[in-house]
Amino acid sequence: MKTVFYFTLIFIFFLTSCSKEKIITSPDATISFSSDTLYFDTVFTTIGSVTSSVKILNDNDRKLLLSSIRLAGGNSSPFKINIDGMSASEANDIAIRANDSMYVFVQVTINPDNQQLPFIIEDSIEVRFNGNTKWVQLRAYGQNAIFLRNRIIDTDTHWTDSLPYVLLGSLTIRHGATLYLDPGTRIYTHADAPILVNGTLHSEGTEEAPVTFSGDRTDADYKNLPASWPGIYLTDSSENNFIRHTIIQNAYQAIVQQGIPDNSNPKLTISQSIIRNIYDAGILALNSSIVADNCLIINCGSNITLLMGGDYSFTHCTVASYGSLYITHKNPVLAATDFYEEGGTLYTDGLSAQFTNCIFWGDNGNVDNEIVLVKKGSGQFDAVYNNCLYKAKETVTNAVFTNCILNEPPMFDSINTSKNFYDFRFTKTSNAPAINAGIVTAYPFDLEGKARDSQPDIGCYEK
Repeated sequence: MKTVFYFTLIFIFFLTSCSKEKIITSPDATISFSSDTLYFDTVFTTIGSVTSSVKILNDNDRKLLLSSIRLAGGNSSPFKINIDGMSASEANDIAIRANDSMYVFVQVTINPDNQQLPFIIEDSIEVRFNGNTKWVQLRAYGQNAIFLRNRIIDTDTHWTDSLPYVLLGSLTIRHGATLYLDPGTRIYTHADAPILVNGTLHSEGTEEAPVTFSGDRTDADYKNLPASWPGIYLTDSSENNFIRHTIIQNAYQAIVQQGIPDNSNPKLTISQSIIRNIYDAGILALNSSIVADNCLIINCGSNITLLMGGDYSFTHCTVASYGSLYITHKNPVLAATDFYEEGGTLYTDGLSAQFTNCIFWGDNGNVDNEIVLVKKGSGQFDAVYNNCLYKAKETVTNAVFTNCILNEPPMFDSINTSKNFYDFRFTKTSNAPAINAGIVTAYPFDLEGKARDSQPDIGCYEK
């Protein structure tokens, strides 16, 4: 009797073992990873390699056959993988026993002085099984830089030009704190890295060493791509922001701001700066205040949009858009309203906007009127244009124009959209209508620091 009992136990064990060894083929089979993203957070200072690993877990009670594990970037990737003891960019038909796991080792080799590398090196490991595909993301630092992940600034802080700053995740400047950017400071932001200013941003570049904001992909295929990072957001509590000799480029929205500070200073003073290649808004202000001079705001989905009133002054600014491979010029370069509608409710406030010696122009695309003003409230609506050059097919209502030039091409030096080349100076041999057509203002120098004469040119450049 005991013999029969023991035989039965052995038989049951044998059947169970066979069942576990049988390969599961259902598409409902699952796997998991020890991490869905593998970070290589070492900051390289010399050429070197770092190795890490990720574990693939078979979550099923039967053996699972992985049809392939491969490095998406293949042999050209800076990453190398070792699969189950085999160094290769791809391996096929790899079995993992039930409720077991295997390691994939990943190595990355970086030359931090290679300026052709992006700041963030990325690739992925692709795992296929039973008709399913899963990925493990790989992310490593490329060029030598200061990398900041979800950083909060709560005291006055200075950034210098010693190394580029690369933002991975948001940068938040708390109310009461100021971030000072010295001349030559370079800030490169990842696709998930907005700059949130609850306090104050003070960006003080020079003509020779401007401060720059851009996306962190500087390699050839991405360096001119708009919407590569979110943008700069000046919140309700932000105040006394100052930007001079600064380049903001390739963002989804360059500067978005809301609210008028309690003090008498404008929320933003921006001088001798460039905003370019912005997918959505170059400057978007909601009931706010700006003083701008000698700025070049070009090739944006909407260059300047001022909503629900506010207090604005733009002097010697060139605001222009030309369609490109990435951005279609379909919105006016300047739009201003005294209202904002949200959830079916209309909010209005007074508008005071002064534009002096400015150019508002666009290509011959879908936009007939490059200035659009809309008034729905019953309060103040002052939009005054002095010595400006602008394009408009229809009469611009709700505005006062004095000594302005209508529908005369500004004769910019060189515009080549196919080669992504734009020079918004005036041609040296031309009689551009904006030359000597301005009035003297409180700003004696143009975007490049050139002195303006007693008959200044319209726009940000002085010929």
